[in-house]
Amino acid sequence: MKLFYADHFVLPLPPGHRFPMEKYARLRERLAASGHFGANDFHVPAAASDTEILRAHDAGYLQRIVRGTLDAHEARRIGFPWSEAMVERSRRSAGATLAACRAALDSGCAANLAGGTHHAFRDRGEGFCVFNDAAIAALTLRAEGRVERIAIIDCDVHQGNGTAAILAKRPDCFTFSIHGARNYPFEKETSDLDVELPDGTGDVGYLDALDEALIPVFASQPRLVIYLAGADPFEDDRLGRLKLTKAGLAARDELVLSECRRRNLPVAIAMAGGYARQIDDTVSIHAATIETARRVFTSASTSPENPPLPPPATPRTPRELAKQQHRAPTETEPGASAPGPFSRSGGAAGRKCRALPVCASARRLGANVCPPPPRAPRRPRPPAPPMQRTARAPARAGKIVHVRDRRAAAGRKAAP
Repeated sequence: MKLFYADHFVLPLPPGHRFPMEKYARLRERLAASGHFGANDFHVPAAASDTEILRAHDAGYLQRIVRGTLDAHEARRIGFPWSEAMVERSRRSAGATLAACRAALDSGCAANLAGGTHHAFRDRGEGFCVFNDAAIAALTLRAEGRVERIAIIDCDVHQGNGTAAILAKRPDCFTFSIHGARNYPFEKETSDLDVELPDGTGDVGYLDALDEALIPVFASQPRLVIYLAGADPFEDDRLGRLKLTKAGLAARDELVLSECRRRNLPVAIAMAGGYARQIDDTVSIHAATIETARRVFTSASTSPENPPLPPPATPRTPRELAKQQHRAPTETEPGASAPGPFSRSGGAAGRKCRALPVCASARRLGANVCPPPPRAPRRPRPPAPPMQRTARAPARAGKIVHVRDRRAAAGRKAAP
């Protein structure tokens, strides 16, 4: 598995700056010391060229970045002081995601040990993002004819507003963002699919919302996935406002990467945000993402000749544990019968499951679980008395707020 890094291109920051620049070097050191990656797995990427950057950004903005002629407002929006080192590092970070995409198309999975700069717009930077690496990579690969359709799965806690804006008129690029509803940016853009989560959302609510949202993502039929695996949904992140544990974030990575692997979809990973109070927590979360990708993808290639990987033998995540607890009985267990329509390899239905939403999600993951019992018909609700208001149901965590149908929109525009 190829890992692209540029942490030796240091962006000088003043003392006390809140961006944890040192996390990138520590991440590479952590992975090198793990024993799972050799020296040949680490690669220094080429810097993104002007031609590649201009596919996603305006020429005027690129010139202001290169020449250091940003005005005070533009520089304050980015959050970094300008320097030639900032320009070089930003080019390398964008080049690393592009290189990871090319490597993923060849080998199944690769990663940029930085990147995920999804707040950069076509004409400006924001939120510690200078160039939008995912948009640059997607548009470059499309221009080169390397891939027909691309999906960007953005699991950073902040909406990928720049990515959504740059790719808004690109039907060959599907943008999906799952993020905090009340977090930065406070003026959201419209992705192809946006899922907004309330403050304090934990592992279960997050995983259920993500599991449901992945269905339309893969229905867009991508041929490459760019996965922004932000560490900032972590419960102790300074800028996160969600409450995911490390186990929950590991389950998130397992869900996304296993679904891509099951569909033989190559994946390029970028680290995106992470601002934990203890920087070692951020490094551990990023390292766990890379370890999960190595385990899922490197045991077999993504060619059609190799079948999808089987689920782990022992549960490692909360979702896998739920699937193990609510699976159907096997042929050697009491209550087993003929293979049912919900079984993967001949298991049987018959037990009543108390966690129907989990089982529904597990079925989409290809697990061998019991089907839900038939629903009883609903009784008609009597009309409310005059002048009496009925209480509204509480809002569901993970509400899908935007689903853009570009083909329908194009049809409306074309209508006389």
